[in-house]
Amino acid sequence: MNIENAIKQASKFLKKNNIYSFNLDSEILMSKVIKKDRKYLILNQKKQIKNSELEQFQQLINKRAKGKPIAYLTGKKNFWKYDFKVNEDVLIPRPETELIVEQVLKLYKNKFKLKILDIGVGSGCIILSILKEKKDFFGVGIDKSKKCLDVCNINALNLNVKNRVKLFNFNIDNFNYGKYDIILSNPPYIEKLKIKYLDKDVRNFEPKLALSGGLDGISEIRKVVRKSSELIKRNGKLFLEIGFDQKNKVKKILKKNGFKLNKVLKDLAKNDRCIVCTKI
Repeated sequence: MNIENAIKQASKFLKKNNIYSFNLDSEILMSKVIKKDRKYLILNQKKQIKNSELEQFQQLINKRAKGKPIAYLTGKKNFWKYDFKVNEDVLIPRPETELIVEQVLKLYKNKFKLKILDIGVGSGCIILSILKEKKDFFGVGIDKSKKCLDVCNINALNLNVKNRVKLFNFNIDNFNYGKYDIILSNPPYIEKLKIKYLDKDVRNFEPKLALSGGLDGISEIRKVVRKSSELIKRNGKLFLEIGFDQKNKVKKILKKNGFKLNKVLKDLAKNDRCIVCTKI
């Protein structure tokens, strides 16, 4: 079978299984299997593919039809300007989380040698993107999942920032290492009972540990803010990703823990998504 027909057949199958990006996903998975970019696919539509490649392609398409995210099937996800290794142990980086990176780089444009802590580091996409841009910043990432830290370590090596980041396998409640100029966190903030209503790609495949914010959705945020107030230097800034409807609750928690709200940033869908605040 040639490339064109294999992609057409796969797209039809994905569409039938309610995968809205059926054509793009088919092309991405074909690129992965034959180890060529999508431009090559367009220019070589009539090229025959080996039976072994076709079999591998069909296996990936079947997994995609069941909702397994493209990022887990390809093993990577682009975030900020870089490709990050991902697997089912880490949350897939989202475009809205880039707001944190953008704000840190904007506010600390002319600052040097600052120390950053990322609470719930996951794949490392937030802190590693910042360290890649700011060559003399130093970072610490903590996560209660050892498997997350393994992925983050690979990404740190791939981005050549391994010598400027330390990773610790800790629950935030028990972490007492150092004082920081900047603290970042994209904590789990979905209400436990609402997880079953998420898209099947998320609900069935992404780690519950990185999604569930407890019964009220803010139990992990509460922990992060409380501990950040101990670990952050005076006048240091906390950058926090939140759920679209959590702004008012989170503002109260911040005030109670000695933080002054600077701004609330909206994502592309105009939802409140990121809070920037200062320790006073």
